[in-house]
Amino acid sequence: MQADQILAQLNEQQREAVTSSGCNVMVVAGAGSGKTRVLVHRIAWLIAVDQVPPQNVFAVTFTNKAAKEMSSRVSEILGYESKGMWIGTFHGIAHRFLRLHWSDAGLDQNFQILDADDQLRQIKKIIKESSFDESRYPPKEITWFINSQKDLGLRPDKSKGKRGYEHYLEIYAAYEKLCRQNNLVDFGELLLRFFETLKNNKALLEHYQNRFENILVDEFQDTNEIQYQIIKLLTGSSGNAFIVGDDDQSIYRWRGANPDSMP
Repeated sequence: MQADQILAQLNEQQREAVTSSGCNVMVVAGAGSGKTRVLVHRIAWLIAVDQVPPQNVFAVTFTNKAAKEMSSRVSEILGYESKGMWIGTFHGIAHRFLRLHWSDAGLDQNFQILDADDQLRQIKKIIKESSFDESRYPPKEITWFINSQKDLGLRPDKSKGKRGYEHYLEIYAAYEKLCRQNNLVDFGELLLRFFETLKNNKALLEHYQNRFENILVDEFQDTNEIQYQIIKLLTGSSGNAFIVGDDDQSIYRWRGANPDSMP
């Protein structure tokens, strides 16, 4: 494929971003300005023009629908299906990683994923067995607390809850024990375990830092702390991060997203 074919539908600023060279690139623009298009064409440019192997491309977005569309649009631009790319949501990519490296992550090979409803049921079970009063320790509030701590990268022994949250941490610790015993992994655990496994395994981290020569992030303003730390860890000191975002738009703010991550 010729370079001009990849750039044909882009304006001058978009072309500049897509063809940029060097290390880290940030594209900041408002909603509807074509940021995601830039990211998609950037992936196509890397593969077709810069000859980056597809398996060395790591691209992350926030919904399964967006991830599928991104992969489909890259193939459409290239004119063929480019297999091997790691394109997905943070949770999808973390799940893929943990299935490959379950032993390094301290998991059983056949670990099961807890959805939100299953997680709530397990927490209700713990509250009941611990003789806590649900009116004082609402299961949904406890679930939110646990997920928020994981989004910050905090285990029970590292969490610094406000005064009066001691029992929340006690339930958090009991919940983690239950998950370990039953080979269960919730959505927050996918990200936290992904991060911890890379951070605590130098050889594995270096392998993926070398493999993912190009890391691309869509809607960067929506990243929470653990997601930001994952990208930072994978990028390393000399990686190539290409991130697009809008610092005035954060639809995932309620989940702990941090627009202040954007310079």
